[in-house]
Amino acid sequence: MSQINDEKELKNSPESKHKPESYVRVINYYETDQMHVVHHSNYARYLEEARLHLMDQMGLPYDKLEQMGIIIPVLELHDYYIKSVGYGDIIEIVPRIVKLSSVKFTLKYNIYRSGTDELLHRAETSHAFLGSDFRPINLKKKYPEVYELFSLLVEEE
Repeated sequence: MSQINDEKELKNSPESKHKPESYVRVINYYETDQMHVVHHSNYARYLEEARLHLMDQMGLPYDKLEQMGIIIPVLELHDYYIKSVGYGDIIEIVPRIVKLSSVKFTLKYNIYRSGTDELLHRAETSHAFLGSDFRPINLKKKYPEVYELFSLLVEEE
């Protein structure tokens, strides 16, 4: 399938027509440390899971982007620990794209105890748009339909 057809398929996917849902997951025992608290290293995984979930919902599945020659590495990660999370807890992660340029974007995340407004964790990640050669690309020029989908996700802070 050509890149243009892939881009049209992304833009016309039914997932791209609604506000994305938050990402919910249960904390596994192996993700906790000796204090029965989620080990800090797991938060990067949770954020990635939530980010990929967001992109899937909006019609931008990561595997499709990779097939088109777009990769999106993490440039920065900032975590802010507010309350402990432990084994069996159900968390709800709300990712939001807060900045977008033609070469990179930034997300902010809030992690809540599921079903409540109890904020447990805040985080921020920034990402670049690279080609399969690992060189920066101007997404707006090279893949305008994909850039447009990202722009639909941007929320004011």
